Amino acid sequence: MNVRRSCRLALLRPSVWYQKSEARDQSALRLRIREIAMDRPRFGYLRVLVMLKREGWSVGKKRVYRLYRLEGLQLRMKVKRRKRISLQRGRPAPATGPNEHWSMDFVHDQMLDGRAFRVLTVIDQWSRESVSLEANFRLTGRCVGKALDQAAIERGWPKAITVDNGTEFTSKALDEWAWRRGVKLDYTRPGKPTDNGLIESFNGRLRDEFLNVNEFITMQDAREKLKAWQHDYNHQRPHGSLGHLTPSEFVKKRSDQQAENRPTPV
Repeated sequence: MNVRRSCRLALLRPSVWYQKSEARDQSALRLRIREIAMDRPRFGYLRVLVMLKREGWSVGKKRVYRLYRLEGLQLRMKVKRRKRISLQRGRPAPATGPNEHWSMDFVHDQMLDGRAFRVLTVIDQWSRESVSLEANFRLTGRCVGKALDQAAIERGWPKAITVDNGTEFTSKALDEWAWRRGVKLDYTRPGKPTDNGLIESFNGRLRDEFLNVNEFITMQDAREKLKAWQHDYNHQRPHGSLGHLTPSEFVKKRSDQQAENRPTPV
């Protein structure tokens, strides 16, 4: 028996049935919207919509926005969100192997003619290797994802990347990039640069040893000089935290040790 016939026999308008069905569906949807919003305090309704669609919900932007507001979550976005993030975030354990945890940030500088440019810096927390140094006048979240994919060609993707709350790192483009590759984005507490201390230290060396002593005529000039400095950093420059080995020497030493400790087949 179809819905219209059932409603006619019960002397009900069909719209009453659909209103009740929609109410039941909305109850579960509203609950899930609230759960996502509470678990991810920085997400607005559009990013909540993305999460819902990933989970298989068939919903539209207008519907999610309406339920988002009915739940009072629009008001939630107007309070100081930063404090809530800092309370929810715990300090990650130190990396114990390659590609376990990377760190990522930006450094700013300018050309000889005064044009500003940015450098995306990425390091492996375990080996201190410089994974990527990408320079450009503009670097969006999509550009960041492409640079990480390029780095992954040789070494694969990391399990997690520590980043701050900058717009490029909280963008939908980078969020989707991370989700598709199974990479966790570990956001620092606002106002706590020590949460990403390794990349801050790296950026300081990059500034002191490279940016402050070089002039850049063109973007290509900057990229070529960055590539040369990166090779020197990974293969020639010793690090006190690595027992005064270079990052490449440290990786090779650990690899050799693991090979020696591996059981010999009988």
